[in-house]
Amino acid sequence: MTGPGRGHTSATFTDAITLKPATAEHFDVAFAAVTQPCPWPKAYGGDLVAQAAAAAMLSVDDGKSLHSMHSYFMRPADIGAEVRYEVELLRDGRGYSTRQVRGYQNGKPLYAALAGFTAGQPGGSYAAEAGVVLDGPAPDDLPAAGDYLAGRPGGAVSEATRAYWSGGRSFDLRHVPGPVYLEIEGGRAPHQAVWLKPYDALRPVPGLSDAQRDLAALAYACDYTILEPVLRVLGLPWALPGLVTASLDHAVWFHRGPAPGDLDGWLLYAQEAVAADAGRGVGTGRFLTPDGRHLATVVQEGMIRTTA
Repeated sequence: MTGPGRGHTSATFTDAITLKPATAEHFDVAFAAVTQPCPWPKAYGGDLVAQAAAAAMLSVDDGKSLHSMHSYFMRPADIGAEVRYEVELLRDGRGYSTRQVRGYQNGKPLYAALAGFTAGQPGGSYAAEAGVVLDGPAPDDLPAAGDYLAGRPGGAVSEATRAYWSGGRSFDLRHVPGPVYLEIEGGRAPHQAVWLKPYDALRPVPGLSDAQRDLAALAYACDYTILEPVLRVLGLPWALPGLVTASLDHAVWFHRGPAPGDLDGWLLYAQEAVAADAGRGVGTGRFLTPDGRHLATVVQEGMIRTTA
């Protein structure tokens, strides 16, 4: 299969999580970050999760690693505009630390999160078997988004949206059994998997170690497709006229950090629809390395509304 096109870059992600110090108005410390371009009226939710994760990590200086993060999305964020992330230092213990992060834009809170950090302790190790999700097609045998979209009629999908799906998201995303961009490829089963990797090597991010940057990368990428298994089972492709979605709340647990080099290659994001009703849906996902190491688990509830 043909790979991503020229000019596709992961810099969109590293630009998003490049924070600068700001003046705290409510909590203990503050940082500012800019949301990145996308072709819809609101900023990508993964910008907020990853930026808040970076802000929380910048406030912990004793070597602890982010192990969980729980987020609420309260208002849409403007695209290409600064968000100020204020961090409250709730607790610093020997083994664990806790932070509250709140994002402000236009004078109003639009995002809130709690983040937990751990020093790590000896103990047993277990991960549920990856099962059949790693037995499917290899990512290099699947079409890149741009290859899939080329020449296909898209109905209400704009050229800007096609370009964004094809190469504007920092990560090459390849679906099993098939995408849900224009129609439901591969049937309406309540599960799917997405292979993903950055378009090119992730750049250093000021203030963050490579390990912290890689955790932020999982937090950033997890929001792209986590509602897709719900859309799939409901028969709602992204191109459906009148479809409106939004992240409501989100949780991610980092069971083990990505090893050096994990983000240089493919990761599998195995996803399942849990429930859908009353204009909301819940999806779960697991990030897995090709050899089956379970890096993180994600649960998200989103608004799913059809107006046509």
